[in-house]
Amino acid sequence: MAKSQQSFNKKEKEKKRLKKKKEKLERREQRKLEKAESGPKTFEDMLSYVDEDGNLTSTKPDPSKKKKIKVEDIILGVPPIDKSIKEFIRKGQVKFFNDEKGYGFIVDVETKDSIFVHLNNIAESIQENDKVTFEVEMGPKGPNAVNVKLAN
Repeated sequence: MAKSQQSFNKKEKEKKRLKKKKEKLERREQRKLEKAESGPKTFEDMLSYVDEDGNLTSTKPDPSKKKKIKVEDIILGVPPIDKSIKEFIRKGQVKFFNDEKGYGFIVDVETKDSIFVHLNNIAESIQENDKVTFEVEMGPKGPNAVNVKLAN
């Protein structure tokens, strides 16, 4: 006599599969009932509006609060460079400078940041504790001082 081809494990897997299928059908029917109870949505129910603060709302915005915007004021892409902004010349004090290695650090007077300076970016020779003026440029490892000059 031959053994049954259906093992206990196969029976359990089949039960789980049928149970999931039944639960899925029940959820589908539940959604259909909820949709039928709420009634059909109209186009106006699906619309959203943007208020004066830029938030989405379901109510129409007040036309009296509408702002006039000129087409010329809208900038698409990168805004043009403002020529009135000049390079900021900062003041600082040399915290450390090594003539042999050709580098040092300057402490900015305003921000108290330590900024790296290289011998190639120095206009005049400097020593520790000298007051200097400089400009800041971003290097690969952080801010670098360039156009370093002794302060008057």
